[in-house]
Amino acid sequence: MRIDAHQHFWQYDPGRHSWITNKMHVLKKDFLPLDLKFILEKNEFDGCIAVQADQSDQETKFLVQQAKQHPFIKGVIGWVDLRAVNIDEQLHQYKDESLIKGFRHVVEGEEDPDFLIRDHFLKGVEFLSKYGYTYDLLIRPRHYAAALRCVQSNPNQIFILDHIAKPPIKSREFEEWALFIEELAVFSNVSCKVSGLATEADWSSWRLDDFSQYLGHVFDTFGKDRIMFGSDWPVCLLAASYEESVAIVASKLDAFTKVEKEAFWGMNAFKIYNL
Repeated sequence: MRIDAHQHFWQYDPGRHSWITNKMHVLKKDFLPLDLKFILEKNEFDGCIAVQADQSDQETKFLVQQAKQHPFIKGVIGWVDLRAVNIDEQLHQYKDESLIKGFRHVVEGEEDPDFLIRDHFLKGVEFLSKYGYTYDLLIRPRHYAAALRCVQSNPNQIFILDHIAKPPIKSREFEEWALFIEELAVFSNVSCKVSGLATEADWSSWRLDDFSQYLGHVFDTFGKDRIMFGSDWPVCLLAASYEESVAIVASKLDAFTKVEKEAFWGMNAFKIYNL
């Protein structure tokens, strides 16, 4: 089974999707399940995981509704305010909604480098563990130190690192990111999505070789059973087609066995997200 472990749906609204700048004009329209279904089938994917792009309870409900209407959406990573005083009550309301596999906060948009280790947020992560939900880490370099402390403080929580922590591929910086990946991979409760690569490179002139050292490092540190593919569609369209997003990664899997490739393209996501 092949699973795209990271993509988004939205009905475009300039207010709610203010992160989509004029430079990203290709994203300023609706992207819905029927827009993706044919693309998945063409690329021999059996399903996908829909990930939040808007920080609201309505977003979570919208994605669940889409998943109920389109069975190829195998799971939802929603949003909930983990800092809320009533976080236990909020998560409890979702306990019978089996399509929700976990939650995410757009931490990369938070200027506070210690956002992940503020008391209220850490308390929210503890409740995720109580209910068996995963947590997707979406971060920038300023959050590296706090991310390590957050993971260390929650050994029973399943974490998934989004977009291999968004390394600065365009500028070819490597060392700071590589050290963080090494330190994070030590924690066995953390897995890594190999996703969002082209958008961290030069959008108009990237080459396959640009990604080699980053992918090699992720494969070496996380191993073959804690990595999974994600297209980051439609955000990937800023720099690459769906097919190109697949090809960027596929070109680096020559050393993988057949079983390891099957795990990477779907079975790891199936297991880690309990699809």
